[in-house]
Amino acid sequence: MFPRIAFAILAICAFVDVAQAQSKTWHAGVAKSVITPKVYMWMSGYSARTKPAEGKVHDLWAKALALQDADGQRSVLVTLDLIGIDRALSDAICADITKRHGVARERILLSTSHTHCGPVVGHNLMTMYHLDAGEQKKVHDYAHFLHRTLVDLVGAALADLKPAQVSQDQGTTNFAVNRRNNKEADVPKLRDEQKLKGPVDHEVPVLRVRDPDGKVRAIVFGYACHATVLSFFQWCGDYPGFAQLELEKRHPGAVALFHAGCGGDQNPLPRRTVELAAQYGTQLADAVDQVVKTPMKPLAPTSRAAYKRVDVSFGEMPTREKLVVDTMSTNKYIASRAKVLLAEFEKTGSLKQTYPYPVQVWRLGDDLTWIALGGEVVVDYSVRLKKELGKVWVTAYANDVMAYIPSLRVLKEGGYEGESSMIYYGQPTIWSPRIEETIIAAVHELVKTTKGAKDAKR
Repeated sequence: MFPRIAFAILAICAFVDVAQAQSKTWHAGVAKSVITPKVYMWMSGYSARTKPAEGKVHDLWAKALALQDADGQRSVLVTLDLIGIDRALSDAICADITKRHGVARERILLSTSHTHCGPVVGHNLMTMYHLDAGEQKKVHDYAHFLHRTLVDLVGAALADLKPAQVSQDQGTTNFAVNRRNNKEADVPKLRDEQKLKGPVDHEVPVLRVRDPDGKVRAIVFGYACHATVLSFFQWCGDYPGFAQLELEKRHPGAVALFHAGCGGDQNPLPRRTVELAAQYGTQLADAVDQVVKTPMKPLAPTSRAAYKRVDVSFGEMPTREKLVVDTMSTNKYIASRAKVLLAEFEKTGSLKQTYPYPVQVWRLGDDLTWIALGGEVVVDYSVRLKKELGKVWVTAYANDVMAYIPSLRVLKEGGYEGESSMIYYGQPTIWSPRIEETIIAAVHELVKTTKGAKDAKR
């Protein structure tokens, strides 16, 4: 009798050991959905556009990667082939994801590629457009469609959770050029002579997700460069779209997800043709593939996340009298912004002196710190954060794209990224000189929050 009991106990222990071994791993799920507008509507990104889209190079996509760590904590990355997303729409989507799927807000990362060949989205960049009632309805309807689609997409990714191997590493590629320091027409010559100027970030971070048998299920990659090769009237994901298509072609069954780095002042140069967009996409895919096909660094199945909004101050605010004068400006963008701000002033008696800026940090395993910042962040931020924090990933255009985010250097220099772009985003004035230090301090705070026991011993 005792041998039978002993055997039974051993069998139970073996079963428990196997179950625990299986649970001490990542689980990953992926899903994708076409988000190309079903009707031709106004395109976003360029004020010179005078009509809706009229064709398509390839579809726009929303993609989701769900990760569950060994403790059952679930995180979801959603990537979008879109110009950006505004705070109200982002908040509504994330709230429904939390309500329906139980994913905490700090573990939801919405990332946009910033393609300039996608539709107007919600209230993003609305001062740039002067749309009639019919076009405004299309924008409204598309925002509702996007909301429903993304909540369902996250559900599909979570339903797809399976045991997985998760690894990370990085490559490089060099088509991004600092547009503030190099004239576009001179770039080919300057590149040949190795005389390009200005800060850049040519690193290509790569996250690889494989099943237990080694088959690639997902490839997450980023690059700090504007998606502005193309400026015509056709839907297209620009170079990030081509890169994703190329990687999915090379890895059948895998989902490729792109996130934009701090490329607010970085352009793909030269540009303006579909051939160049495809060329840069292939170049980026080559850099990613070189990493994917090598022994990458495995990530332990642990995760921590933090999210906060930090109040970033504006500079000197316009008076009501100034807004009244601006409503009569011959510059239609200044006039449009002034009318919106004046309406806010009349309703509340003042303008808000700060903006609730989103900062997010994910810690995957012991080695990957992933920082996500809102807005069109200039490259100085990633350069500085990598210098201060070591090997980190820095994603921009995440969770809320409310304006350009200049460094103190760029703010002092002025120009489009530091000053005039605020008109198109409908912001009341330029940012305060404290903007860089405010954001960097918030990043450091959240990085510290997400450190684990192993970090504390270092």
